[in-house]
Amino acid sequence: MRLSLYIARRFLTTFALVLGAFFAILYLLDLIEQVRRLPDDTFSKLAGLSLLHTPASVYRILPLIMILSAIALFLRLARTSELVAIRAAGRSGLRTLAAPVCAAFLMGIVAVALFNPIVAATSKRYAILTGTGAGISDASISTDGLWLRQGDTDRQWVIRADSVDPDGTALYGVTFLAFGADGQPLSRIEAASARLQDGRWIARDVREWDLADSLNPEASARTSAELTLTSDLTADQIRDSIGAPETISIWDMPTFITQLDRAGFSARRHAVWFQMELALPILLAAMVMVGAGFTMRHARFGQTGPLVLIALVSGIAVFFVRNFAQVLGESGQIPIFLAAWSPPIAAALLSVSLLLHLEDG
Repeated sequence: MRLSLYIARRFLTTFALVLGAFFAILYLLDLIEQVRRLPDDTFSKLAGLSLLHTPASVYRILPLIMILSAIALFLRLARTSELVAIRAAGRSGLRTLAAPVCAAFLMGIVAVALFNPIVAATSKRYAILTGTGAGISDASISTDGLWLRQGDTDRQWVIRADSVDPDGTALYGVTFLAFGADGQPLSRIEAASARLQDGRWIARDVREWDLADSLNPEASARTSAELTLTSDLTADQIRDSIGAPETISIWDMPTFITQLDRAGFSARRHAVWFQMELALPILLAAMVMVGAGFTMRHARFGQTGPLVLIALVSGIAVFFVRNFAQVLGESGQIPIFLAAWSPPIAAALLSVSLLLHLEDG
């Protein structure tokens, strides 16, 4: 037990050093990019924006950081002959590997449970701070349905719909509320349906109330079979502004998926992301086994450089296959569960087979 704790502590220390190095590098690169994009802003604001944006970049490459930490750990243990001493004490390579694998798995749980909500919050805040002014459309899903916002310099429109088609171009049970530049309500429009077409909303079965000039809006309400309202929204803007999976905490994701389904949107993209986050601990543990399979050997055997390169290429290949499976899952080419869980499980099983093939004790 004491030896396992020692190896786990060494691994956690190595992981912290590699993580800190990557965070510093990505922060500096992001800061340079912020200075290039926003040259008129103050340095303190740009530094704050980079601090909000960097955690998302680090979180995306967490599997690669894990395999680099595993490679660094076993290379150090090999060069100090600690692996030889551990083997001489009668402990097999698989038992030696159990401590860092369990540590990686636990770090994956911590990353999903704690780091993921932090990344979601910082990413959402970064998107708000870097957004432009009027004309930006917002969308949100709640238990009341879909809420949209569109506007220009003269007025703002708030749109609520009971449901929407998967393409985001047709709304059902729609209410349009118009507000002036001073924030006062101007009109209210209710329609059975509204379709977005060629830069305009075509509403059908419409009832309209004038809230600005009429003392009795109900008495002056007008009905019509069809009404056209100009709009600067597009279907892509509506779908994209619903909420990127990366900006939603994993604790809120099941409820958000349910609300998407209820509103009529396809929640497949968010469901794939949710399952992939749940599979992250297995992926991180698999990355440790991939790195160990090529580097957990004595340094005097030689060929350390080529083996380290093979380990890195293998880790990058697993990372690429995972992202490719995510694309296939989001497009509906393969089932959601298969897209999320098959890459980490396959990587873990292949790593175990390699370790069993190389194990000599």
